[in-house]
Amino acid sequence: SIDRVTLMAILEEVISATLRKRFGDDDSFSIIINPDKGDMEIWHNRIVVEDNEVADPYKQISLTEAQKIEPDFEVGEEVSEEFKLADLGRRDILALRQNLVSKVYEHDSSNIYKHFKELEGEIFTAEVHHIRHNAVILLDDDGNEIVLPKTEQIKSDFFRKGDNVKGVIKFVELKGNKPNITLSRTDPRFLVKLFEQEIPEIFEGLITIEGV
Repeated sequence: SIDRVTLMAILEEVISATLRKRFGDDDSFSIIINPDKGDMEIWHNRIVVEDNEVADPYKQISLTEAQKIEPDFEVGEEVSEEFKLADLGRRDILALRQNLVSKVYEHDSSNIYKHFKELEGEIFTAEVHHIRHNAVILLDDDGNEIVLPKTEQIKSDFFRKGDNVKGVIKFVELKGNKPNITLSRTDPRFLVKLFEQEIPEIFEGLITIEGV
């Protein structure tokens, strides 16, 4: 569910990083991605120099080699050749793939973090997935994991797998690249939100809760 423009940017970033790792920089390469057709091309750009003046084969090409591509090339002109990913070799391809997976995961985690960060202090309902001795692990409709620690449970709480649990999103933090979402049933904001749901005058602001 990543939009095409974002995916283009991720692909370009990953390929550029692979080229930099392989050749030292990616200044001599152009990455062209067509978001409509899904086509991708990489072009290797080099400057034509005299045959005995090639100092950097990744940025320069001899006149003789250039004229094999196009007979009328002259010294000082730029030659562009299509570069195939297969030319990178198996090891670099595997590294590129792993980097791509990692970037997509980071993108997903970032979106999940932003979504739940905006819900801090709001009532949220999720389903019990499994129960640990110090916490209940919940899943929402999208499969996101939410933790209800023992310390954030009401003393009389008792949950079974499949139960729907209502609480308030207490805080959201990033641990590495993974968002850590904590639900609470003892946070004062939970009671405030329940009153707002049940009593129209509180929701409308006619009655104000001064403390919990």
